[in-house]
Amino acid sequence: MDFFKILGAGAKFDKNKFNEDISLFKPERRANHQSVDVVDAVPKELDFFGDHSRQKQNKAEVVPASQLSGSASRFVVEEADHAPFKDETEVAAYLKRHRIKVSGTDVPHPIKSFEMLCKEHAFQPFVLRNLKKFGFKQPTPIQMQAVPIAIHRRDLIANAPTGSGKTLAFLLSILHQVHSEEKKGYRAVVVSPTRELATQIYDHLRNLTTGRRVKACLMTKASASMQAQDPAMRQKYDILVTTPLRLVNAIQNNEADLTHVRTLVLDEADSLMDKGFLEQVDEILAACTSPSLQISLFSATMPSSVEQMAKTIMKDPIRIIVGTQNAATESIDQQLVFAGQEEGKLIGLRNMIAGGFKPPCLIFVQSIDRAKELFHELVFEGINVEVIHSERTQTQRNRIVQKFRSGELWVLICTELMARGIDFKGVNLVVNYDFPQSAQSYIHRIGRTGRAGRPGKAITYFTKDDAPHLKTIVNVMRQSGCEVPEWMLSLKNPTKKDRKKIKKVPLERNAISTVPKYDLKRQKHMKQVIAQSKTKKQRLAAADKPSGDPTAGHTAAI
Repeated sequence: MDFFKILGAGAKFDKNKFNEDISLFKPERRANHQSVDVVDAVPKELDFFGDHSRQKQNKAEVVPASQLSGSASRFVVEEADHAPFKDETEVAAYLKRHRIKVSGTDVPHPIKSFEMLCKEHAFQPFVLRNLKKFGFKQPTPIQMQAVPIAIHRRDLIANAPTGSGKTLAFLLSILHQVHSEEKKGYRAVVVSPTRELATQIYDHLRNLTTGRRVKACLMTKASASMQAQDPAMRQKYDILVTTPLRLVNAIQNNEADLTHVRTLVLDEADSLMDKGFLEQVDEILAACTSPSLQISLFSATMPSSVEQMAKTIMKDPIRIIVGTQNAATESIDQQLVFAGQEEGKLIGLRNMIAGGFKPPCLIFVQSIDRAKELFHELVFEGINVEVIHSERTQTQRNRIVQKFRSGELWVLICTELMARGIDFKGVNLVVNYDFPQSAQSYIHRIGRTGRAGRPGKAITYFTKDDAPHLKTIVNVMRQSGCEVPEWMLSLKNPTKKDRKKIKKVPLERNAISTVPKYDLKRQKHMKQVIAQSKTKKQRLAAADKPSGDPTAGHTAAI
């Protein structure tokens, strides 16, 4: 507001129109024991004016509430009643009110508040202290039911929407376990499909263990080699966070001992139980030889085939579904936009940028080549844009993610690499430039916005070639409570064969370019002509060279 006052000359700012945006930049006060701390309500992704850097509070005591997933208090409504449940009827009513569906035998009662963890489940005081310190006021539905189940050492299959606090749900039970057991090396292992997600989980875990001696390790190539050189280092760590391939390599090279592991968490379990990771997961399970091993699977999407496969390795598991199974978060405004042909998508995207949009924004494409092509088209549009994919080095990927979190980047073009688990709380818009290959991919992609109760928007472009698979996304939108036109609801569902085909091999698409098709064909033809002419010159040059045959030069001359 001071900035607008300095401008003067009749400049006005409509506070009523932009009241929601203004509220993000107003700090809120909360009581923390005897002192009053100021917690910055605006996420780092939206902090374009650098308010985080100007705050003079002690960083050791005041931490932005947006650092951990599920921390936003708007995700759940605080309840004054924290008393234990009287009977099963009250439990059933409580679960129904929070849209929690539980199936299994001898299910533990949920918790109403984090205080109940200390009163009923003997949690250490530091857990509650760190929860308050990082802005966690009330457990989300998945945390209410999943934490007590894990504490009771029951195998678990948990299905909850993106941004609902699944990470905290399994980290709390792990902290309780490792703090109450004798130190024997790794006692809990968390496996995630990508390095970025593993790093995020490790950061959350490190914040929750502030001030305690619980040791967590993020297994990288460097840390694994250090443990191989000094086996005593393995005994230092209680919790291991890693990716499947890195852990398998460590097991094969005797760099990781999992014989004392009693808790195994598979985050984004449907991805880990897919064919790409299944053999690696089998090897990890074989290395966890403890008879009291507890297995927990967490994901926003859990196909029935994955559940059936999981039950073969689990003992009497309890199944939790929060909200509607395999549906997107209700706080996301989902839109389908018909672009005609491939060229129409680029025109639509440019029109959206020219008309104004609220950054930060994620744009998903189906391949690395298409990510590069789209980046080359948007880099001169006057917006801060970057591209991230598996061909970038780990250092580059870390730098890009950090810049996107800090607000330096407005638009990030990415592949499926960033579709799962990564917590960007401030993302306002997700654009599916290329149509998702499955309903699961769609749910995870758009789940990068609308996290922890914040509103978000998702736009999905589709062409004539995508039309046969349109009903798959329409079904997800309908289950999520979005308004869908009648003509879309009347579309035929794709066959099982078609769904498997597109999931395995994406549609072939024209290159992302402003150059018309006939120009592209002409360029391709000219390249072939040039290549042929170069080949002809090389043949002539080779023929002119002298050789051991005295008649070679004479033949070439003729």
